[in-house]
Amino acid sequence: MQIVGLDIGGSNLKAANGDGQAASRSFAIWRHPEQLAAELHRLLLALPAADGFAVTMTAELADCFETKAEGVAAVLSAIVEVAGNRPVIAWQTGGEFVEAEVAPEIPLLVSAANWHALATFTGRLAPDGAALLLDIGTTTTDIIPLLDGVPIPRGLTDLQRLQSGELVYSGVSRTPVCAVVPEVTYDGHPCGVAAEAFATTADVYLLTGDRPEDSSDHDTPDGRSSTRHRAAARLARMLCCDSSELSVEDLEQIADEIAAAQGQRIGDALQRVLARSTAPCQRFLISGSGCFLAHRLLENHPVLSKIDRVDLSKCFSDAVATAACAYAVARLAGERATHLLSR
Repeated sequence: MQIVGLDIGGSNLKAANGDGQAASRSFAIWRHPEQLAAELHRLLLALPAADGFAVTMTAELADCFETKAEGVAAVLSAIVEVAGNRPVIAWQTGGEFVEAEVAPEIPLLVSAANWHALATFTGRLAPDGAALLLDIGTTTTDIIPLLDGVPIPRGLTDLQRLQSGELVYSGVSRTPVCAVVPEVTYDGHPCGVAAEAFATTADVYLLTGDRPEDSSDHDTPDGRSSTRHRAAARLARMLCCDSSELSVEDLEQIADEIAAAQGQRIGDALQRVLARSTAPCQRFLISGSGCFLAHRLLENHPVLSKIDRVDLSKCFSDAVATAACAYAVARLAGERATHLLSR
């Protein structure tokens, strides 16, 4: 069967099949939830026709839905509409697939399960002993302990994972700067930052040189392009200035300080998760658009820098690495759930 995996997020839609073909599309579901089916149809035009679909999601948390149960049902309804008479199954944090008609009955197991699918699939790269998947994405960071290739998280729901440190709601693109730091250093003195979404971590990492410029990308707080010049202007507004009041050097130093603060927060959570392990970590699996930050955290640590690392972005194509959770559910479905898809 040609199975297509779908990862339905609140801001991005991702699809991939087991052959390594993948596609991604920006879509702010909270603005137009009624357009999800149409957007999925456009996304799937980039891939060969599917015989069935395996889905995971995080879009159910979008505030256009009153509850997660409503969100899960809405997402599945849109996928079923696009699928027509083709089967649809959903991954859940119990470690197995359920049919689309069953999934809405267990919304807390189906919701926000993409991290679990990714860990389950990539765990085969660390089949023996203790390991850890560090996935730093555009919006969040997942820190997932594994033992003999199997995920062993303390939490399964987002709430439990936030409490355990296994979910850090901070990423390298969409996180507002004011959610990373309350103040920065300017002219040798502390300076508070505006509690406004003038700039995000995407602007920070444009100025640090960790993200490439993309003049065609206007998914920014001010709707202007993702270039260093525009990022500097957005970051200046965090200090209630415009770019004529602060030098590029000043803004680059501020960006470095913000990046360090975000790294410290993720690093603290990483240490918290590792401290609970009863066995020493033997391997790190690194994934997500923030791979560069994960490597930096580990390389700068006197002990963790000596542990073996596997960068998942080097194992797959760029397209698959971007849609890694969709690829994971497609592969898992082909291995574990053909009996559900062939009914």
